[in-house]
Amino acid sequence: MKILQFFQYAYLFFAVLFVWDAISNIGIDSTRVIISFLFAGLAIFMFFFRKKFRKKFENRNK
Repeated sequence: MKILQFFQYAYLFFAVLFVWDAISNIGIDSTRVIISFLFAGLAIFMFFFRKKFRKKFENRNK
């Protein structure tokens, strides 16, 4: 189940990339900034969702 843990932290990496993209385009394109922040929020949500799902899966196998 190491691969599930890898993908869990990959969502945090993508969240950081989307926040960086939003901050770098803050004065240029407001639509792109909003979309980047939405994707960053979705990536953070998926991180916590995957974390909860992984723990539930591990507890079921015990």
